[in-house]
Amino acid sequence: MRIASAGEAAAILAPYFEGADEERVAVLHLDGEGRLIGVTHELSGEPDSVPMPVRTILVSALRLGAEGIVVAHNHPSGDPSPSEADRDATRRLAEGCRALAIRLVDHLIFAAGAESRSMAEMGLL
Repeated sequence: MRIASAGEAAAILAPYFEGADEERVAVLHLDGEGRLIGVTHELSGEPDSVPMPVRTILVSALRLGAEGIVVAHNHPSGDPSPSEADRDATRRLAEGCRALAIRLVDHLIFAAGAESRSMAEMGLL
């Protein structure tokens, strides 16, 4: 399956976030053609915070041979707007990806239901 847009990535990830009352992180791992080669998940168990596990994400990407990743997390509060902490974590992840020649394709933020925002579409990547 090839992931060519934020909407396609969101459609794959939405079921993982739907109804979640704690923050979660999921990563789509892509090959050089944008085809899905793996999915990884992180769960904090906390209602309003999950650290962006940059090291874990990058190790998983390397283990899977990913050339690109789409990262997503949810805001159980219902507001999919990126916080300053989200922006900082995305910058750290993008730096790590660049160092390893892995493309950070997007960072999606989900709210209640299937509503999501794409940081790439917002010009934040």
